[in-house]
Parts: sequence; C-alpha cells; structure tokens
Amino acid sequence: MSDSKSDGGDCTDHRTAVTEAEVEALVRGICFKTGPPRALGVELEWLVHDVDAPQVPVTLERLEAAYAALRAVPLRSPLTVEPGGQLELSSPPAASLMECIRTVSADLDTVRGVLAEDGLTLVGIGHDPWHTPRRFLHEPRYDAMEICLDRTGPAGRRMMCASASVQVCVDAGHEEPGPLGHVRRWWLAHHLGAVLVAAFANSPLIGREPTGWVSTRQLLWTEIGADRAGAPPLDDGPRTAWARHVLDSPVMCVRQDSGPWEVPEGLTFREWTRSGSPRPPTRADLDYHLTTLFPPVRPRGHLELRMIDAQPGEDGWIVPLAVTAALFDDLEAAETAYRTVKPLAERARDRPAPHNALWTDAARHGLADPELREAAAVCFTAALGALPRLGATTEVTDAVAAYLDRYVARGRCPADDLLDLRRDMGASRSGRTGGTPADRRRKDIRT
Repeated sequence: MSDSKSDGGDCTDHRTAVTEAEVEALVRGICFKTGPPRALGVELEWLVHDVDAPQVPVTLERLEAAYAALRAVPLRSPLTVEPGGQLELSSPPAASLMECIRTVSADLDTVRGVLAEDGLTLVGIGHDPWHTPRRFLHEPRYDAMEICLDRTGPAGRRMMCASASVQVCVDAGHEEPGPLGHVRRWWLAHHLGAVLVAAFANSPLIGREPTGWVSTRQLLWTEIGADRAGAPPLDDGPRTAWARHVLDSPVMCVRQDSGPWEVPEGLTFREWTRSGSPRPPTRADLDYHLTTLFPPVRPRGHLELRMIDAQPGEDGWIVPLAVTAALFDDLEAAETAYRTVKPLAERARDRPAPHNALWTDAARHGLADPELREAAAVCFTAALGALPRLGATTEVTDAVAAYLDRYVARGRCPADDLLDLRRDMGASRSGRTGGTPADRRRKDIRT
C-alpha cells in the first residue's frame, strides 16, 4: 500500500546521528499507527513472461523497452520494478474494499495493455517454475542485498529475482483491546498467516521440478533466516517486540554517497548505534534498515501481510485481498478467525513465524493438512458472511465462494493445479494419455 510515508532514504534529517534510545522511541512511534480500521491496500508482484513462449526467458533489453513504455502511462498506483524484473503495483490507501479493487483493476488493465503490445503478459505464480534467477536491476542497493543474502545460500537470489506475491495491507487497529485492537490483530496476523499460506500456496516448482513444498516461496523465506526474514517473539507487546527486533537485527548495508555500499557481517543496528562505526547511523539509516527486514508481517504504521503467493488468473489476487480484509476489518469475522486459529498456536509453540511447525506444515502440505483445511473452511465461510457488510459486490463474493468450493473444501490450493498440469503434460508426452486436460489447465494458468 503506497502512501505519503517514506520507507527510508528521503528523510530530511540525514546527517544527525541517532542513539539507541532514540531508535527504540522512533520505531515504537512510527510502526504502529493505531485507530479504527479505515484503510486497506494491496501490493501485487507479478512475473513477466512471453505470451507465446513463457518457458523462454524474456531478454533484458525487451523488458527495459516495455518498462520504458509503462513509465509513460498514467496510473493511480505506483508501479515499481523488482530486482529480477518482476513488476510490483502498490495501491494507494483505499477507504473500502471495492475502492481498492476498482483502482488496482483499472491500473492492471492499463499495464497489461502496454505489455501486450510487445507480446508480454503478467503471470501470477509464487516462484518462477522455469527460469533461473537473474538480476535485471544493477544498483548499489541490490548489489549489497545480493552479497548479504548470499551468505545464507541461494534462497536470497531466488527471492529477489524469481518470486512474486500478493501482500495485503490492513490498519494496525485500535489502541484499546478487543477483536479490532492492535495487540489482537498482531497476534492474529501471525497465526492466521499460516492458514493464508496454505490456502493460497502457488509455488511448487523450481527448474520445472517439484520441490516437495506447495509454497516454495515460503520455504525460501525460511531459509533466508530468522534475523532477516523472521518475526519477533509474541511474548511481549507489539511495539516493544518489534523495536527490540529492529535493534537486534543485522544491518544489511551501510550506504555511501558514491561507490559500492559496505556490507558488514554480524553488525546489528543496536551495535551500530553504540559503536558509531564505520560511521554513526542516522534517522535515514534507520528508515532504510526497516525496509531490509522481511518478516511475514511487517509493521509500517499499518500491517503488511507478506505471506501470500501470487495467484493465477487476471483477477486471482482479489480473493486473498477480500478474505483477508473481511477477517481483519469485520468485527464478527475477526472474532471467528481468532477463535478458529487459536488452537493452531499450540503447533507454533513459542517459535516465531515462519520458523515453527505450523508455518512449515502450511508451506509444505497446504490444505492437505487436515487442521489447516478445517481452519481455512471456517475462515472462508466467515469471510463470505462478512463481505456484504464491507460493501463487496456479488462478483467478489461469488469469486470467494468459488475459491472455497474449488480449493478449500477439497483440501487443495493453486499449487495442486500446477502439479497436475506438470503430471498431465508428462503423461501426454509419453503417449499414455491425451492432451485435453493439460491443454485446459495450461490455458487457465497462462491466462
């Protein structure tokens, strides 16, 4: 969700050093803006493939030409390019679910029209099933990020260059306790998040081969590590826990006015404020540091839920947006969701997401896990009941109902379609079966 607040780097107080106490106070003040839930947003990441040959990588020159054309068209939602050439559309804060859907849908129609002129299309899959990760953007920020993430293995490069997601943004909630209180919403996001991983898993392949996980994208986040891509423990208040996490997380890089950025190893932001080396950190450095942490739920004044894989189809993103909005912003549905996922917390034990058994099972098995399937069915049903109260149109409620019938009620997720397609295509090539089922699924997925 794009708004007037900065993620970092453009703060006017660039050169004034911040102390450890100042950092804690700043984080507590800026990352949880409480009040009645009133705004909603979504950030959509997409892979970009050739319409007629999706398994052939699009050349960097072709991408650059298409993106230059996109920069010339007016959009209400900011459009940015990810390190591997994925496109991200970030909605402005919307006063209602339907306002958000209409704004983003109109912008997507424009983007698709420009890309189609060069034979390109947006593809909603959580991880590219065919192409080897490659960098499209070569900037000091991404050079430093690559160096940093390479220290934990290849997962970082795959996440940077070959993944895509649907990120739903909801308000932090009331200051007061209750179903819409910020403490409850913080807790709910970290447990309902596993249900959303399982229900919308859509990344079972790497290099055309099954990984054994229905959400390989979520697996990659886990492999990047808890200090960079993990949540803080939930044993303290949200502000205290997040401020401590920010201070104790490692610094990705120390930005420079020119030349490559320094990439320290093992230097936490707390240690940086205490040592002042290689130079004292500033408020702008803190703002930037916050953008280099990738927990499944990131507080940015609002809550950014980052765990949902990109979805197939032109409008597939609407279902996770609608379901999540209903379960967070409708009083009755929020209470139902809380009671439904509360027993799941026993599987998480005291380990923060996503590095616990609950999130691991969600990413590996999806809704084939009976407990997650049952929780998803209750939550989707509650969301369906809430959507009319949020002003959702019949088209939106019908889409959620269809998803409930096609996937949730059957213990399936979009990843199962991709695995079925791969199996059918393999059987078709070997001559054991006809190509009709594969053709139907191929058309649906490419659409």
